Amino acid sequence: MFSIDNILRENIKNLVPYSSARDEYKGEASVFLDANENAFGSPLEQQFNRYPDPLQYNVKKRLSEIKGVPIRNIFLGNGSDEAIDILFRSFCNPSVDNVILVPPTYGMYKVSANINDIETRNVPLTDDYQLNLEGIAEAIDKNTKLIFICSPNNPTGNSINRPDVETLLANFHGIVVVDEAYINFSRQKTFIQELTEYGNLVVLQTLSKAWGLAGLRVGMAFASEEIIEVMNKVKPPYNINEASQQLALQALANIDQVNAWIKETLIQRDKLVLGLKDFDFVMDIYPSDANFILVKTTDPKGIYNFLVQKGIIVRDRSKVELCEGCLRITIGTRAENKILIDQLKAFK
Repeated sequence: MFSIDNILRENIKNLVPYSSARDEYKGEASVFLDANENAFGSPLEQQFNRYPDPLQYNVKKRLSEIKGVPIRNIFLGNGSDEAIDILFRSFCNPSVDNVILVPPTYGMYKVSANINDIETRNVPLTDDYQLNLEGIAEAIDKNTKLIFICSPNNPTGNSINRPDVETLLANFHGIVVVDEAYINFSRQKTFIQELTEYGNLVVLQTLSKAWGLAGLRVGMAFASEEIIEVMNKVKPPYNINEASQQLALQALANIDQVNAWIKETLIQRDKLVLGLKDFDFVMDIYPSDANFILVKTTDPKGIYNFLVQKGIIVRDRSKVELCEGCLRITIGTRAENKILIDQLKAFK
């Protein structure tokens, strides 16, 4: 059975978090003389001379309404990458513990593990890009603290079979991290709905993809209250700046616009797949639940360099395990996708 005390680092158990000036009072106030800010304002039309809410209450409140998750189960990070890093720093002892990755997958899991001096154990996906449960079981030992699963997966685009993830959640005594950065484009339902059933589940989402806020760097983690409390204890006091909080709130008030973009993205994804199938150099286009497609080609490097010369940038994933010969192509606007197809007609 999962117990957070069994996997939490001892120094984190005993950590007294930094207490910011804005943590130490409750309620409303009009005169702030507690945080050594510039009381005269800032040289901008919009004022940013005051520190932001360290726990981002208003943004979390809106997300709670949208996602159907209590505020106490929400963590906000400077991108999902901050949440990933905090999970390593909270639960993994450097040079002692290990985590399991299932490549091909999002590269930041390994980078963050390396930065924190945590061993990564790779259990590659199967040929159809699904979990190798037997291989994962064999890789787990008493020092395995985290398993990272990206679903829909980057760079393959497919969703991971839900029953396989549930098997891990039910049997693994560490934390299973399900990264749902692309969930808005998927036919699969989010794992957020399972938080009450699995105490060892952490779900990552982001405002960077469907919400179109990549430049703000606002990532989300959803988990049990005890895991969220740990993450809030470890994070820097003001990790989400005031501008990002205000702009995120504005965006979260425009769900209809975002839903329209998602619908159009899916339409354009289908059209792009049809257009690419006509080319002799396209060997396969893998099923996608994301806002990109993985395309197997006869000459990925040649196609990539050709497109660069035309001012079109895709991602060469041909050196990634199980993605040999593949390019990853983000779904653009109708006009952008047409330019791509028209230029590829000239590739020899």
